[in-house]
Amino acid sequence: MPAKTTLDAPAVPAEAVTPLIRGVVVLWRLTEAGGTLSASALERATGLARSTVDRIASTLARMGYVRLDGRDVVLAPRVMELGNACLAALGLPSLLASHADALADELDESVSLAVGDRDGIRFIHQATRRRAMSLSFRIGDLLPAERTAPGPLFATEWTDARWQTWRERRAADPEDRDFPAVPPRRHTSSDEDFVRRAARARADGWALDDQLIEPGLVAVSVPVRDPRAGGRIACVASVVSHTSRHTAARLRDTLLPRLRSAVADMERELREAPQPRPGRAPAGLATWTGASKQELGREFVESLARGLTVLTAFGEGRAELTLTDVAQATGLSRATARRALITYEYLGLVRPSGNRGFALTPRVLSLGFPPLSRTSLDRIATPHLAELADRVHESASLAVLTPSGDEIQYTARAATSRVMSVNVTVGTRLPAYATSLGRVLLADLPAGERQLGTRGEHGGHGGRGELRPLTPRTITDPAALATVLEEVRVRGYALVDEELEEGLRSVAVPVRDRTGRVVAAVNVAMHAARRSVEECVRDVLPELVETAGRVEEDLAVAGRFARVGLS
Repeated sequence: MPAKTTLDAPAVPAEAVTPLIRGVVVLWRLTEAGGTLSASALERATGLARSTVDRIASTLARMGYVRLDGRDVVLAPRVMELGNACLAALGLPSLLASHADALADELDESVSLAVGDRDGIRFIHQATRRRAMSLSFRIGDLLPAERTAPGPLFATEWTDARWQTWRERRAADPEDRDFPAVPPRRHTSSDEDFVRRAARARADGWALDDQLIEPGLVAVSVPVRDPRAGGRIACVASVVSHTSRHTAARLRDTLLPRLRSAVADMERELREAPQPRPGRAPAGLATWTGASKQELGREFVESLARGLTVLTAFGEGRAELTLTDVAQATGLSRATARRALITYEYLGLVRPSGNRGFALTPRVLSLGFPPLSRTSLDRIATPHLAELADRVHESASLAVLTPSGDEIQYTARAATSRVMSVNVTVGTRLPAYATSLGRVLLADLPAGERQLGTRGEHGGHGGRGELRPLTPRTITDPAALATVLEEVRVRGYALVDEELEEGLRSVAVPVRDRTGRVVAAVNVAMHAARRSVEECVRDVLPELVETAGRVEEDLAVAGRFARVGLS
């Protein structure tokens, strides 16, 4: 993880932006802590004054990078746009992730891609297996090179200065406590052991991790070389397992040939891939920060917000930018952009590149990405549901369609304080055909895939797909239900009036992923006496649409390079 940056360090450039350094340090400490710290804990962790911490937290909250939950400061999915800029600029996940995923499916083992980050390695993609004994690291996690299989491979390209930095780090941190992603333990091998491992990796073209990170974990790694960069290592692909499935030697003997074949495909992809077309640069950020400053006054640290927007100027097809490029992309003055870049170079987040250009380093992934790279849709949605419930004074929920296709399952919920309220718990399953949530989800499916079943004759929910009358209002005719679903698809919402339970009225809208596919639905449910159908459409539906949009925005950011669990 990042060194304990202090503001009085003599190496701080005179033109560095002090508020930007402080803001980055706050994000680092939140990341190290797993995503959540109280304001007082942040004060202790950063050494900053409480008033400074509060102003930074307010600014980050305004940007959507953190959420203020009582006394706690919590990383929010929007902060992942910083790491997304780094991964998009790098280009490797977009080109190689599908190869890693296919290899993981074929071998039934976890596969990772990692890049070098100074004298450590940082993960940029994970294809994991769902088992009770799960083996994976988070995207963005930093590990000491000497305790990994990719490390010796990257070390084959280290300069003498890098080796010296590595030795100094080992001496200063003998238990690897600056690497929260691995269990701390005193170094059990000498520096020369790793030197020999690097030499062996150079000769063999692969490397092993035989329980160096922790007991039971083994891995075999092969470098992916970029033909466009003179054959330098672009990243390292690894197959990760545990000793109950493979010893390190067996992993090498049985899976290394297939890993090498997959790496050859990856290198072919790098060689043949066309140059990426520049993605759309952010727009209007300087104007937005100015308006935020005017609205929030002293609580908004404009230099921090403007500095952070500089990182989002990079991205797909924009891996290397000049000062002029950055200024044009963000709307900032050249002087402001220049000071931000000087600050980032000092912090190790940006490096000089090409002819008067700059490029992001993998260290940008340390700004909040790892704790959020395994987030789930329910975690993304819950704070938005809570805000919705507060605004409309009714319970709000999120649900997904079960694999069978005939039921919904509630995965997130925000209740409201009322004497009479809708009482459904997370995990509850209900028939899709009789719920607003279910109808939104069914409406997005092709007609042939909908589980509409047959008309039921008795009360209660029976077998799969059977349409039973749950109340006198329940639609049980498949043709009538199909017509209703088509109406839902066209108008974009579903309103169910006392069909699931007498007295229960609800309205729901879809939640779509980056591709436009409906992956979930959100609803507001209430007693029918509290609002008429017309009032639901007039007053509740707009609030619901706004909430779904916020969930979709967070889902789009979080799901760009990481997998978001839907249930």
